[in-house]
Amino acid sequence: MIRPEPLGGLEVLTDPVRDRAARAADSAAVAARVVVRELVELPELEDVVRLYVEIWGRGSNPQVSVELLRALTKAGNYVGGAFDGPRLVGACVGFFHAPAEDALHSHIAGVSRNGSGHGVGFALKLHQRSWALQRGVSEVAWTFDPLVSRNAYFNLVKLGAQTDEYLPNFYGPMTDSINDGDESDRLLVRWQLADPAVAAACDRAAAGSSSAESEVAAGAVVALGRSGAGKPVAGRSTGTTCLVAVPADIEALRVTEPAIARQWRTAVRETLAELLSDGARITGFDRAGWYVVRRGE
Repeated sequence: MIRPEPLGGLEVLTDPVRDRAARAADSAAVAARVVVRELVELPELEDVVRLYVEIWGRGSNPQVSVELLRALTKAGNYVGGAFDGPRLVGACVGFFHAPAEDALHSHIAGVSRNGSGHGVGFALKLHQRSWALQRGVSEVAWTFDPLVSRNAYFNLVKLGAQTDEYLPNFYGPMTDSINDGDESDRLLVRWQLADPAVAAACDRAAAGSSSAESEVAAGAVVALGRSGAGKPVAGRSTGTTCLVAVPADIEALRVTEPAIARQWRTAVRETLAELLSDGARITGFDRAGWYVVRRGE
């Protein structure tokens, strides 16, 4: 095994870790039938802006600008794109934390409707992981909406990231076509890039998602549940293991039942934020839409 070498005051991870990450990234891109690479040229950055407009619409607050992307790439930050032939179908943008923090903040990632559901997002994140490890960075952090069930499953199960903090209305109200004016509560996650559990997830060798049913059988309590009509139902959060439900499709709910969508925002904020502030940790996610939260972890 090659010993770590210093790079800019940081410790470069061993070659086997970087090589394994690169192989996992290549495998994910092949499985998704895309080519993922770093983007630096102006026409490519313009394509990223157009892709984000396609995904989020033209709100009053654009997701990114070409000028910002140009500055980020010039300063050595991360802009990656996934291509299906000549067409950009996914993009991810990140920038570095303060030097002492040894981390990259992944600010925004999106996949077009045509690319969604085919592993493009997974390929993008694994490319970002390999890119960061090659530069001696050991962690990537980002935020996601805790109400979006598929993102919770993707981040916590498929990627093996760990939740760190609940951030109420982090960006202020979001005016894009997906969030539709909803408040921007976010969960901050940290992805420890060389962690064996993360490596196993990236190699598709992780154990899989938690089961709410088995957790209840083992004594978990429901801190927030769902009614038959799809509304949040307060439970009790006194157990060692608590389950917190989220709606099946919050984006559809914002359109069809906006009042219920707002109830979910408040209920999850009050329940999940309180548990985390009390020292509990999210340790899993059931794909059916349940956070598994434990005390004493």
